[in-house]
Amino acid sequence: MHAGDTTGNVMVKAMKILVCDDHAIVRIGLRALLAGNPEMQLVGEAADGEEAVAMARKLKPDVIIMDLLLPRKDGVTAITEIKKINPDARILVLTSCSDDNHVFSSIKAGASGYLLQDTPPEELIQAIRDVYQGKSSLHPVIARKVIQELHQPSDLPHGGEPLSEREVEVLQYVAQGMSNQDIARTLVIKEGTVRIHVGNILNKLQLANRTQATLYALRKGLAQLEVGKD
Repeated sequence: MHAGDTTGNVMVKAMKILVCDDHAIVRIGLRALLAGNPEMQLVGEAADGEEAVAMARKLKPDVIIMDLLLPRKDGVTAITEIKKINPDARILVLTSCSDDNHVFSSIKAGASGYLLQDTPPEELIQAIRDVYQGKSSLHPVIARKVIQELHQPSDLPHGGEPLSEREVEVLQYVAQGMSNQDIARTLVIKEGTVRIHVGNILNKLQLANRTQATLYALRKGLAQLEVGKD
């Protein structure tokens, strides 16, 4: 069923995707991949960081797939500016860069996921779904870097206001990659209540998104990160 069809009286709303990559072959590949998924709609393509910021502002996509090695404005700077314009922007990094500087700069700037360009197509599609649902998505190589980083002193901001017992519980589920709907079902509470808890957690800890909240929970020993195979 295509986006917008009403077959079975069910309206399917396709998630709007913006692709930002300076290599035409990558954009063509992503265009073809997304075209095969009716739940996703490619609404724009940017070839540099300046275009990425401008198109993100204009198109308000649900998910932004962002390379980091972009002309005119690098990906990390573009992520930072996009998040200032729209703090709720969901950005999935897809790049060849796996060095620590790019990885952690992107996460601290507000990226919700970080994949390398050797990621299989089906895993990329699932990562887009995860980021759209507010989850984190990390390539196994990046996940291991995160684990190594957890043993270093943290430069993530620390909020002064302690979390309530319920907020700690919600944070643990967030760190496990559960969506608000899943958490609500597990705790037998309303999804809107979970959304409020997550917002309070981010505000109290002065964190930008669920990815940073996950890193915080891992560093504090509130959750463990499972690392898959390459």
